[in-house]
Amino acid sequence: MKCIALGSKSTRYGYASSVGAALTGLLALAGANDARATVYTLPSPGATIVGDDQSVDTVYEDTLYDLARKFSLGSEELIRVNPGVDPWLPGAGKKLVVPGRHILPPGPHKGIVVNLPEHRLYYYPKPKRGGPVEVITYPVSIGKMDWRTPLGITHVIAKQKDPTWFPPESVRKEHAEAGDPIPARVPPGPDNPLGAYAMRLAAGNGTYLIHGTNNPIAVGLAVTHGCIRMYPDDVAALFPLIPVGTQVRLVNEPVKVAWVDGELLLEAHPPVDAQGQSFEPNIDQFADLLRIAVGDTTVAIHWDYAREVLQKADGVIATVGLEADDPNAPAPAEPAPGAPAVMPAPVATTVPAAATP
Repeated sequence: MKCIALGSKSTRYGYASSVGAALTGLLALAGANDARATVYTLPSPGATIVGDDQSVDTVYEDTLYDLARKFSLGSEELIRVNPGVDPWLPGAGKKLVVPGRHILPPGPHKGIVVNLPEHRLYYYPKPKRGGPVEVITYPVSIGKMDWRTPLGITHVIAKQKDPTWFPPESVRKEHAEAGDPIPARVPPGPDNPLGAYAMRLAAGNGTYLIHGTNNPIAVGLAVTHGCIRMYPDDVAALFPLIPVGTQVRLVNEPVKVAWVDGELLLEAHPPVDAQGQSFEPNIDQFADLLRIAVGDTTVAIHWDYAREVLQKADGVIATVGLEADDPNAPAPAEPAPGAPAVMPAPVATTVPAAATP
């Protein structure tokens, strides 16, 4: 298996030791006891947005890590939209933005979809006859280093509860060189970085997994050797829902758009490189992605504000334009509390599709 959290002399098999392990345990307890539901019923098969943004006032005991887990976010998702707040000691009385609204990735609403820049997994259960279409979404970690999580369509070929981890020789060599040797076989238990549940994918000749973790603080980061890692309580909930054979689609969509009531909504995340690492966006390339997503639709885009949203790439959805076919199109709605203000739209222009950067 190619899955492991990167370690150092202060970690072992991917989990934090001593004080870090105690903190991880406290966060695990907090998350397990107060995690928010992530199941959404789509009002129609073509619906494109789920969830709601909200705000929360911190109490003395809070950290951004336990709040991220509580609200089904990766740690970086919450930290990124609350700059200047100490993630370990935010203090009491801080009002935090909680970005819970998501534009669904483009493509069919089928099986599992993982959007790598977003560090998020979407699962579309097969609807029951006459029943509603649902989506379940969770934050995940993605691949790091030279073992890139592969893009494209694959499927689940096996499932295992309490998996044993057999680290490949290259991983053992890496840890040995760092002064943190690991054995050839790690049995189930607290030392196992695969956690309590694992689902094997066909990609990479079966070397890639969707699995749990013994280091939940790192969920939402690029800290695995190619595998997709979930919070322990999230993977425990997802595991029994996934039949062997379920399609898994791995996509790279840092810029997502949706049309809602004539408004163009934009959601941007930091792009990832060939090793799964996030980096600062190239705004010109991001703007081209926005043009491609809009296509030939006649739309009034406030480009200064759109570029600001693209530059921040914090995952918060913003209204950046209006459909211009209707001269009586309404003005953008007032933003929710804590959301950035929407700038007025300029005169309508037709935005042509651009070549891929």
